[in-house]
Amino acid sequence: MDRSTIFGLIIGIGGILLGNFIEGGHIASLLQGTAFLIVMAGTLGAVLVSNRTRDIKLGYKLFLNSFKEQKLNFEMPISEILDCARLAKKESPLALEPKLNQLRSPMLKEILKNVIDGVDPKLTRQIFENIIEKEEQKLLQAGKIWIDAGGFSPTIGIIGAVLGLIHVMGNLSDTSKLGMGIAVAFVATIYGVGFANLIFLPIGNKIKKNVFEISKHKLMILDGALLVGTGLNAQLIEQKLISYTSNNERRV
Repeated sequence: MDRSTIFGLIIGIGGILLGNFIEGGHIASLLQGTAFLIVMAGTLGAVLVSNRTRDIKLGYKLFLNSFKEQKLNFEMPISEILDCARLAKKESPLALEPKLNQLRSPMLKEILKNVIDGVDPKLTRQIFENIIEKEEQKLLQAGKIWIDAGGFSPTIGIIGAVLGLIHVMGNLSDTSKLGMGIAVAFVATIYGVGFANLIFLPIGNKIKKNVFEISKHKLMILDGALLVGTGLNAQLIEQKLISYTSNNERRV
């Protein structure tokens, strides 16, 4: 579980509710089913119209994953790359072939196959950079549905408020309900702006950061695997790969 996501939602929503309570407001006054329906249904409809079905399905999965802590293992592929580098330098890249099935990183295995086969490193880099970029764009496009939702939601909230005011204006004869009717109308605006800035946009940004971290992980593997074929010293390769890790600490 990603604690920052959970704590962020609790602090953000809780702070608003607490502030409302301190000012003498009641939580019940902010719970309006009609306003919620207008904002959520309207936002969902706009997102469905503007995005492809496959992006929405993947975007939903990314939303769920944003509540889980993303733990990319940088140490494991670095260790495997360094082992391969030592073997390739001691013997030759061809000596890596029996070791391929023992590798736990599928991407490292595929790149090293090209290294063993003597494929031009520039071509190999181009091939796998294209693969990484394509996967990154796929995930970013799916994650963008939450950024889109954050853009649509406030406007839908305003529509809900206007609809509520229209209803109020149609019942001006009953002045006792005028104030409450206006208050209810503006709850839709609160929902629209609140969902956008507390949920949709933050989740969209978190997904984007997670996607960039995944791409960085793959690029590290690509760089390391290609360096194996150069016969470079394992210590120098390690220095290069350590720069990709978030803490930049040398392996023990």
